[in-house]
Amino acid sequence: MQMKRSSRTALLFLIPFLVVIFLFSLFIYYSVSSYSENYLFKLLEARANKVARENIDAKSLSKNLLMDNEATEKLPHEKDFFIPINDKLDIKAEAKKVGISQRFFSDAVKNGSAEFVTKQYLYKGIRYKSKAGDFIVITAAENYFEINQAKNLINTLLFAMGIASLILLYIAFYFSKNIFKPISAITEKVKEISSENLHLRLNENNTNDELNQLTMTFNNMLDRIETSFETQNNFISNASHELRTPLTAIIGETDVVLSKPRQAEDYIESLKIILQEAEKLDNKTKALLFLAQTGFNGKVQKFDKVRIDQLLWDVKENLESMNSKNKIYLDMELLPENPMKLKVNGNTQLLHLAFSNIISNGCKYSDFNTVTVSIGASDDFVYIVINDSGIGIPEDEIQYIYDPFFRASNTKNYEGYGIGLPLTRNILRMHNGKIFVNSVQEQGTTVQITIPTWKPEAV
Repeated sequence: MQMKRSSRTALLFLIPFLVVIFLFSLFIYYSVSSYSENYLFKLLEARANKVARENIDAKSLSKNLLMDNEATEKLPHEKDFFIPINDKLDIKAEAKKVGISQRFFSDAVKNGSAEFVTKQYLYKGIRYKSKAGDFIVITAAENYFEINQAKNLINTLLFAMGIASLILLYIAFYFSKNIFKPISAITEKVKEISSENLHLRLNENNTNDELNQLTMTFNNMLDRIETSFETQNNFISNASHELRTPLTAIIGETDVVLSKPRQAEDYIESLKIILQEAEKLDNKTKALLFLAQTGFNGKVQKFDKVRIDQLLWDVKENLESMNSKNKIYLDMELLPENPMKLKVNGNTQLLHLAFSNIISNGCKYSDFNTVTVSIGASDDFVYIVINDSGIGIPEDEIQYIYDPFFRASNTKNYEGYGIGLPLTRNILRMHNGKIFVNSVQEQGTTVQITIPTWKPEAV
């Protein structure tokens, strides 16, 4: 069974704390043990010197002496050994007699002191010089910490670790549950949202914490999904209408022609109408295919340095030659002194098509009044502003202008497919450009286009 995230988080908090507590407990145990052992060795050294003065300097010893010191300051279970250092010293025999290692005697003779630890006793040996000669004085006492305190300290530390673990476990689960509580609420709310109720949103608050940012991000994503759904629905509706219109005309004309025998001239006239409608249908499907191709990066376009002012002059000449009613004014007052700032990294044919769409729309929807095209540039961008005094776009319909086949409600008297603007936006996106449309109905439309200037590293 998979563990819940809140339980895993609680354990992730708990395990490091337990490891730290365990290590801290080990540190306490060995610190106390080391301190106790060092303190007892100092007492043993002091006792060794004292019993040496009392037993060796007070009387001469002529042979190895083992005796119990009856002084009142004796340590618990204290044993004292006085071993003369002379030619008769048998370290192996003395070590066996005392019950410690031979190395202890060697260190005491060589270094002046030595220490030895067993589970029951601590041994401290010193080399003592007196008028009677040199002696190894060994004082041993009960390993008081190991026998009397170690077990109690271990039990105390284990008890403290157990209590701390229970407290930490409760705190970890309490906080993990409260931390994930808002996330659980978000999850439950998200489960309620489907394609049938995309208008629902998560509850936001005024804080700037991560959860509120997550909520805001999710709501923004829902906004985009809802817009995408609406765009898709509008596209299907508009495309169906635009594609059905010429098909209806073709079918209707064909039915009329076939309803009875006619003269050859009538057939020719009907075939011309059918051909005209079929060409419209072909143009719309080609435009739709081109729009799809520019909507993704599947088709690689060749990019090169393109000088925008020259391109716009070509667009002006082309549009005016296609229709003598088109009036286009190129405003060059804001041209930069450095012509390099007018160059962009782009595809000439695609940019020509994009600007032609915008400018020809301006001419068409302004009833062929003059359309002004202004050019400016900074170090990083080329700016093109296209302004017309046409019919404008209703305010409540501007949000749909990039939907394929969408046509504003006030364009019924003008020919068009509703493909040009979304196609232009796709082309500008391919050039990392941006397009902004501001329009006031019956006053005109202003289109601002921004394209990054050509940089050597962009090639």
